[in-house]
Amino acid sequence: MSGGHFRNGTHYLEVRVYYEDTDFSGNVYHANYLKFAERARSDFLREAGIDQNALFAAGEPIMFVVRRMVCDFLRPARFDDLLTVETCGGEMAGARFELAQRVMRGGEVLFTADVTVALIDGRGRPKRVPPEMAQRLAKAIS
Repeated sequence: MSGGHFRNGTHYLEVRVYYEDTDFSGNVYHANYLKFAERARSDFLREAGIDQNALFAAGEPIMFVVRRMVCDFLRPARFDDLLTVETCGGEMAGARFELAQRVMRGGEVLFTADVTVALIDGRGRPKRVPPEMAQRLAKAIS
Protein backbone atom coordinates (compact mmCIF):
# COMPACT_ATOMS: atom_id res chain seq x y z
CA MET A 1 0.00 0.00 0.00
CA SER A 2 1.29 3.42 -0.92
CA GLY A 3 2.23 5.83 1.83
CA GLY A 4 1.84 8.67 -0.60
CA HIS A 5 4.68 10.84 -1.81
CA PHE A 6 6.29 14.24 -1.40
CA ARG A 7 6.38 16.74 -4.23
CA ASN A 8 7.59 20.32 -3.82
CA GLY A 9 7.38 20.15 -0.02
CA THR A 10 3.82 18.78 0.07
CA HIS A 11 2.84 15.22 0.93
CA TYR A 12 0.06 13.66 -1.19
CA LEU A 13 -1.98 10.62 -0.18
CA GLU A 14 -4.82 9.14 -2.24
CA VAL A 15 -7.85 7.87 -0.33
CA ARG A 16 -10.83 6.04 -1.83
CA VAL A 17 -14.25 6.66 -0.24
CA TYR A 18 -15.90 3.39 0.74
CA TYR A 19 -19.52 2.81 1.66
CA GLU A 20 -18.51 2.55 5.34
CA ASP A 21 -17.20 6.16 5.14
CA THR A 22 -20.62 7.57 4.25
CA ASP A 23 -23.71 8.48 6.25
CA PHE A 24 -27.38 7.90 5.44
CA SER A 25 -27.29 10.66 2.80
CA GLY A 26 -24.47 9.00 0.85
CA ASN A 27 -21.99 11.75 1.79
CA VAL A 28 -18.79 11.18 3.75
CA TYR A 29 -19.58 11.39 7.47
CA HIS A 30 -17.83 14.45 8.90
CA ALA A 31 -15.65 12.53 11.39
CA ASN A 32 -14.16 10.48 8.57
CA TYR A 33 -12.40 13.55 7.16
CA LEU A 34 -10.46 13.54 10.45
CA LYS A 35 -9.53 9.89 9.83
CA PHE A 36 -8.37 10.68 6.30
CA ALA A 37 -6.25 13.54 7.69
CA GLU A 38 -4.81 11.29 10.41
CA ARG A 39 -3.78 8.66 7.85
CA ALA A 40 -2.08 11.36 5.80
CA ARG A 41 -0.21 12.75 8.85
CA SER A 42 1.01 9.25 9.75
CA ASP A 43 2.22 8.65 6.20
CA PHE A 44 3.73 12.16 6.07
CA LEU A 45 5.91 11.22 9.05
CA ARG A 46 6.73 7.76 7.69
CA GLU A 47 7.72 9.14 4.28
CA ALA A 48 9.84 11.80 6.03
CA GLY A 49 11.84 8.96 7.64
CA ILE A 50 10.31 9.08 11.13
CA ASP A 51 9.45 5.68 12.63
CA GLN A 52 6.70 6.30 15.20
CA ASN A 53 6.87 2.71 16.49
CA ALA A 54 10.59 3.10 17.24
CA LEU A 55 9.94 6.39 19.06
CA PHE A 56 7.34 4.76 21.29
CA ALA A 57 9.48 1.66 21.93
CA ALA A 58 12.59 3.65 22.85
CA GLY A 59 13.95 3.71 26.41
CA GLU A 60 12.17 7.01 26.97
CA PRO A 61 9.11 6.79 24.72
CA ILE A 62 7.98 9.85 22.81
CA MET A 63 4.91 10.24 20.64
CA PHE A 64 3.02 12.74 18.52
CA VAL A 65 -0.39 14.03 19.60
CA VAL A 66 -2.77 16.52 18.06
CA ARG A 67 -2.77 19.61 20.26
CA ARG A 68 -5.13 21.74 18.20
CA MET A 69 -7.13 21.40 14.99
CA VAL A 70 -9.25 23.96 13.15
CA CYS A 71 -11.40 22.44 10.41
CA ASP A 72 -13.57 23.67 7.56
CA PHE A 73 -16.02 21.30 5.89
CA LEU A 74 -16.56 22.92 2.49
CA ARG A 75 -18.14 20.34 0.17
CA PRO A 76 -19.23 16.71 0.50
CA ALA A 77 -17.35 13.72 -0.83
CA ARG A 78 -19.37 10.71 -1.89
CA PHE A 79 -19.08 6.95 -2.19
CA ASP A 80 -16.32 5.82 -4.58
CA ASP A 81 -14.73 9.27 -4.91
CA LEU A 82 -10.96 9.21 -5.19
CA LEU A 83 -9.65 11.91 -2.87
CA THR A 84 -6.19 13.34 -2.36
CA VAL A 85 -5.11 14.47 1.09
CA GLU A 86 -2.43 17.16 0.90
CA THR A 87 -0.24 17.82 3.94
CA CYS A 88 2.07 20.85 4.10
CA GLY A 89 4.46 21.49 6.96
CA GLY A 90 4.71 24.86 8.62
CA GLU A 91 6.31 26.45 11.65
CA MET A 92 8.25 24.24 14.04
CA ALA A 93 9.17 25.43 17.53
CA GLY A 94 10.02 23.64 20.75
CA ALA A 95 7.74 20.63 21.16
CA ARG A 96 5.30 21.45 18.36
CA PHE A 97 4.92 21.90 14.66
CA GLU A 98 2.15 23.14 12.40
CA LEU A 99 0.59 21.34 9.44
CA ALA A 100 -1.95 22.49 6.88
CA GLN A 101 -4.10 19.76 5.33
CA ARG A 102 -6.60 19.73 2.49
CA VAL A 103 -8.81 16.98 1.16
CA MET A 104 -9.26 17.40 -2.59
CA ARG A 105 -11.41 15.80 -5.27
CA GLY A 106 -9.69 16.72 -8.48
CA GLY A 107 -9.15 20.46 -8.23
CA GLU A 108 -11.98 20.97 -5.74
CA VAL A 109 -11.20 21.59 -2.05
CA LEU A 110 -13.62 19.63 0.17
CA PHE A 111 -12.07 19.95 3.64
CA THR A 112 -9.26 21.90 5.28
CA ALA A 113 -7.55 21.51 8.64
CA ASP A 114 -4.88 23.58 10.35
CA VAL A 115 -3.24 21.20 12.81
CA THR A 116 -0.82 21.75 15.69
CA VAL A 117 1.05 18.54 16.51
CA ALA A 118 2.97 18.22 19.76
CA LEU A 119 5.64 15.76 20.82
CA ILE A 120 5.20 14.35 24.34
CA ASP A 121 7.05 11.89 26.54
CA GLY A 122 5.63 8.76 28.17
CA ARG A 123 4.19 10.84 31.02
CA GLY A 124 2.39 13.25 28.70
CA ARG A 125 4.83 16.13 29.14
CA PRO A 126 5.97 18.22 26.16
CA LYS A 127 9.25 17.05 24.65
CA ARG A 128 11.35 19.27 22.39
CA VAL A 129 11.57 17.94 18.83
CA PRO A 130 15.01 16.27 18.63
CA PRO A 131 17.42 17.93 16.14
CA GLU A 132 17.63 14.87 13.85
CA MET A 133 13.83 14.67 13.66
CA ALA A 134 13.58 18.41 13.01
CA GLN A 135 16.10 18.03 10.17
CA ARG A 136 14.12 15.18 8.59
CA LEU A 137 10.88 17.18 8.81
CA ALA A 138 12.54 20.31 7.39
CA LYS A 139 14.07 18.31 4.52
CA ALA A 140 10.71 16.70 3.67
CA ILE A 141 8.86 20.01 3.48
CA SER A 142 11.54 21.99 1.67
